[in-house]
Amino acid sequence: MDSQVQTLALVVVVAAVYALARRIGALPPLLLVLVGLVASVVPGIPDYTLDPELVLTFFLPPLLYAASVQTSLPSLRDNARSIGLLAVGLVLFTALVVAVVAHAMVDGLPWGAAVALGAIVAPPDAVAATAVARRTGLPRRVVTLLEGESLVNDATALTTLRVAVASIAASSPSWGSAVGQLLVAAAGGVAVGVVTAKVVAFLRKRVDDPVMDSVISLLTPFAAFAASESWSSGVLAVVVAGILLGHKAPLIQSPQSRLQQAGIWSTIEFILQGVVFALVGLQLKSVVQGLEDDDLGHALLVSLAVSAAVVVSRPLWIFPATYLPRRIPSVRRHDPPPEWKVPAVISWAGMRGAVSLAAALSLDETVPHRRTLVLVTFVVIGVTLLLQGATLPWVIRRLGLHAPDPVADTLQEASVKQRASRAAESVLDELAARNPLPDGVEDRLRDGVRHRALSAWERLGSGPGGSANGPAPTETPSAAFARVRKAMLDAERAVLVQARDAGRLEHDVLQRLQRDLDLEETMLTRDDGD
Repeated sequence: MDSQVQTLALVVVVAAVYALARRIGALPPLLLVLVGLVASVVPGIPDYTLDPELVLTFFLPPLLYAASVQTSLPSLRDNARSIGLLAVGLVLFTALVVAVVAHAMVDGLPWGAAVALGAIVAPPDAVAATAVARRTGLPRRVVTLLEGESLVNDATALTTLRVAVASIAASSPSWGSAVGQLLVAAAGGVAVGVVTAKVVAFLRKRVDDPVMDSVISLLTPFAAFAASESWSSGVLAVVVAGILLGHKAPLIQSPQSRLQQAGIWSTIEFILQGVVFALVGLQLKSVVQGLEDDDLGHALLVSLAVSAAVVVSRPLWIFPATYLPRRIPSVRRHDPPPEWKVPAVISWAGMRGAVSLAAALSLDETVPHRRTLVLVTFVVIGVTLLLQGATLPWVIRRLGLHAPDPVADTLQEASVKQRASRAAESVLDELAARNPLPDGVEDRLRDGVRHRALSAWERLGSGPGGSANGPAPTETPSAAFARVRKAMLDAERAVLVQARDAGRLEHDVLQRLQRDLDLEETMLTRDDGD
């Protein structure tokens, strides 16, 4: 089977598994890993080799960028201390704990290689954390902490790995120099990210073509990564650029560009995330090859010990990091201590993924006990994904944590829409007074503004079920309008297609008319709360 057919088959399987996961209510990343594990031992299935360079330079930048542009900059600022303790402090603490365990259990393993293993398995995977957190119904702040941690911790881990690998060949490694390299990598990554965001913002203000803007968007993560990875942190550069550009998007991009890129990036995320998780499972056969039975047994024992160290070190760090800083009065006043359930669920949300495996596979063949380190990494990924990831929804339910209250969100939306509608009508009054509008135009504009303002209040009045003991929800005027208008749009589309098929309407004219109908129905679907 040639590479093109293999790639196509992999993408088709990813799509099928995602569809199955949604049908049975499973988490797609976990099901994809399981399918990959089973497929890796089935005779006749081709070998899918995970190229570490491909993952770290082609998969990781767009996945990080797609996640970071959706991340709230104000929320990150508000939680900077907590995210820093997770993304930097916890990574270094976990790396140290794992290094001690590995050094004690593997004969002849130098400290540099032990720290390298710790750096490899220390960071929870950005893809896994984002995919699981968004589907399990967590409080908004917990999601912010997990996503913020997963976006930044790869920078800490990969820089630590680079320093640890360099120390293996050094006769007397300088850990003071290592700290300096970490600081330089962090500062350099942030600087490149800021510069990249400024350059892209400058270009976007001068580009009015949505297609060209999408090309700029697709190139941005790779440009930020390439400009910084050789001397600082490419991961941090991509994340910083994405967060800043996502924050500025309402000011520097046209509505057409934002809508188009939302579809493009959701498709890229879907394909790359699925392929990454499937590839992780498919590496089982290649990971165990080359290990003798005795070596394999000892390597599995080490793997289980390191997995336990990874799982246990997370709550050992998170609980003190959550409550000790808040013993300072000024910190406690600004950020009161959360109930114990919050650090508990964060402690259990430590799934590792493809970045860890790619980092392990990137180790040079000259690194002592390389095969054992790769197997240990694979087992840690499997344990955390299949144990923690599979049980995380149950843990959330048992702890009684809930997603943001939809009624509170709708109330916030209604309040903001009301203020926005007043601003819009003020502008309309000013423009109409300055230059009278044709008959009927002003009324149409006012009706549109008022409809958008009232739609959220209507949802509050009926709600998705109303109160627990109240009457069944009634159809709001906006929902009734949307339902009937959708039926009318379907009828209009049918006429257009019949005219095209009968030769009375050119295909390009059909496409223009159909686009207008599609845009109107998209707005109806949004207003209807779907």
